[in-house]
Amino acid sequence: MLYGLILNILLWFGMYLIVSLSLNMEYGYGGIPNFGKALSVLVGSVVAGGVVTRILMAVYGVKMGIGGLSTATSVVSNEMTTYIQHNPTLGLVLLVATLLLAIAIGAIVGAVFILPSARLREDYLAITLLAIAETVTMICYYDPAIIGSYYGVSVPDFLAFLQGNAKKLAFVGIVLLIALLTYLFFERLMNTPYGRILRAMKENEDVVRVYGRDIMKVRIMTMAVGSAVAAITGVLLSFYTLRVQANSFMITGRTLWTFYPFLIILLGGAGNNRGVTLGTLIFVTVMEIIDFYKTNIVSILHLPVEAVWLEYILFGVMMLLILYYKPEGLIPEKPILTKPIKKAYETRKPEIARIKE
Repeated sequence: MLYGLILNILLWFGMYLIVSLSLNMEYGYGGIPNFGKALSVLVGSVVAGGVVTRILMAVYGVKMGIGGLSTATSVVSNEMTTYIQHNPTLGLVLLVATLLLAIAIGAIVGAVFILPSARLREDYLAITLLAIAETVTMICYYDPAIIGSYYGVSVPDFLAFLQGNAKKLAFVGIVLLIALLTYLFFERLMNTPYGRILRAMKENEDVVRVYGRDIMKVRIMTMAVGSAVAAITGVLLSFYTLRVQANSFMITGRTLWTFYPFLIILLGGAGNNRGVTLGTLIFVTVMEIIDFYKTNIVSILHLPVEAVWLEYILFGVMMLLILYYKPEGLIPEKPILTKPIKKAYETRKPEIARIKE
């Protein structure tokens, strides 16, 4: 029981960290309130369930019959899974190829996603991004030709050569490895001139324009990178559940992949990758404990609510408390210290000490 709980915490920690770090670049560093973040995760799932499976259908010569896309993908997924059981390398190739394709398509979608609203600011930008994301989600839900609508589509098991706990342990290891690489990527990226431009854009866009930077181009690039990275989580989520269903994004998508990442950033500290990592760990641990013991909690405390709503209520209250008492997060944002700045600081440290005295 405890072993399973720990594995779940590590699994969702990795997935949420990838999304939260990408949102932190957009919102925490760049000041872009991307209320349509769930769209990026949906793109990754569409690539895994709607694009890759169609390629496999063409390879295996499977056509859509009476059962439609859902039945066709089940057939091709079973064929591919059986083949992977005897050829483990093919499973890893499938994962890498799907991730690379999702990153490429995610970047394109992110760049296009911001175009209609790139010149808007603050509230108007946030609402427009939310509206676009909801529109695309509804299209995926009501058009069965994309990812099978309500019935969904099947995805091959790239770890079919493993069984039981070994499979889940390997999957968790892969997710954590990708999350680590994502953290290192954003740490390096935010300590470049581009990272400093993002912070300047968040503080005062007019100053950035004065220095000759095109705000619209910076926003497009930021959304492209953020969406590309977040699409990775969509792929991992699809390979974890082995199924992609549009109704899951319709019902809980905006909560799981937009509201929760924003809560994580506010908890850990916006514009701070270490803070976001800490916030993700705390959030996921609390989420899994609540999910594991929610029935017992409601019963013991005699709460007048259904156990299924406990998680949403507690996290809603948590966000309000954070905004009121700790708006800067657990680890507040700090200035970017590049090597030249650190060198200059070390050189002038004695002088600064004398001034303080």
